Amino acid sequence: MPKPIEGGLEHGGRLQEAAREYGIAVSKWLDLSTGIAPWPFAVPAIPVSAWARLPESGDGLHAAACAYYGVTQLLAVAGSQAAIQMLPRLRAHSRVGVLSPCYGEHAHAWRQAGHDVMEIADAEVQAHLANLDVLVVVNPNNPTGRLCSREQLLAWHSQLVARGGWLLVDEAFIDITPEHSLAAATPRDGLIVLRSFGKFFGLAGARLGCVLAVDSLLQALAERLGPWTINGPTRTVAAHCFADLTAQQQQRERALAASQRLAALMAAHGLQPTGGCGLFQWWQGEHAAALHDFFARQGILLRLFPAHSSVRVGLPANEAQWQRLAWVLQAWAMEFVQ
Repeated sequence: MPKPIEGGLEHGGRLQEAAREYGIAVSKWLDLSTGIAPWPFAVPAIPVSAWARLPESGDGLHAAACAYYGVTQLLAVAGSQAAIQMLPRLRAHSRVGVLSPCYGEHAHAWRQAGHDVMEIADAEVQAHLANLDVLVVVNPNNPTGRLCSREQLLAWHSQLVARGGWLLVDEAFIDITPEHSLAAATPRDGLIVLRSFGKFFGLAGARLGCVLAVDSLLQALAERLGPWTINGPTRTVAAHCFADLTAQQQQRERALAASQRLAALMAAHGLQPTGGCGLFQWWQGEHAAALHDFFARQGILLRLFPAHSSVRVGLPANEAQWQRLAWVLQAWAMEFVQ
């Protein structure tokens, strides 16, 4: 069969590839590699007009998204990935710091656009900030789960904006703990917040994200992206989900409980998480590659980060999945944990 053409870096969620590599049918896998909520929101009936007509901006999505994020303006994009790729093209040559390790597309996109990129650790930010034009922070971080305080982020922003710089904060995993979000601060110049629809709502296939920033930057980004970036069916589904406050609260409570249960389960089997957030746990150690392979041979897909010898573990969806994970963790502990 011809191989599909793909761009960008390699990411999690490559279940079909794992199925081929390990000789296990896709239907037999438990995929914990993605950090996406395993309980998708109910999808409403989609009218034929959403398929048959070009999307229109006055269909309710914009208003519902603004209400959900608590802002007066935003730009919906085809997944926050679209903004990650395009935002570097809105600036002249810049010195960019990316708090790392994090989602690899950030540094990749700024380099592709010709900027000077420095990947820095959290503790190094203050030492480098005076020499940066842009600072990129994933918060909570993917994959480590590290959470920077609002106060720290706003202090960094103040130093950057004073000389025309940007603070770009990717909040793809913050919906479980929205009290830590900088969304309400985005009317400020030089502050850009990215939000992801698919992870919290469990509907990653919708490919929807939102950019929160001052109007002038949003307009410049919209001009670059062009019209009709969000398809009609996704607009219908997202507007419905953004308005469902009861389901949102249930999702937060369920995810927090599951994340805590996952951390305890891993720790009980010799894999005390190194970090994590409401949608995943993260473990770093010298046996990360062996751990990933061991689980894959049992049909459980984790996300391996070879560069820093770590794995990310997503949330099981139901009790049967929890029991399956517990069984493989126990098998790992009996064989490898001293």
